[in-house]
Amino acid sequence: MNEFGYYSIIFFLMLLALVTTILVGVSKKNKEGNPNYDQKKLKNITRLTIFYIIAIGGGYALFAYYMYN
Repeated sequence: MNEFGYYSIIFFLMLLALVTTILVGVSKKNKEGNPNYDQKKLKNITRLTIFYIIAIGGGYALFAYYMYN
């Protein structure tokens, strides 16, 4: 795959993340709140941390693949 293809994939993923984040932020369910959210704070933080580690690790792996191929 050429450089334009990689940039296109990254742009599409970033655009998708932006749109879904905005949709969650303006959703009715989000505005009403979730009383269980505060009770499960450690579980939520742990899950988000794992997602971030996977995303950052994957990003570094793709960057290394791009740089060395």
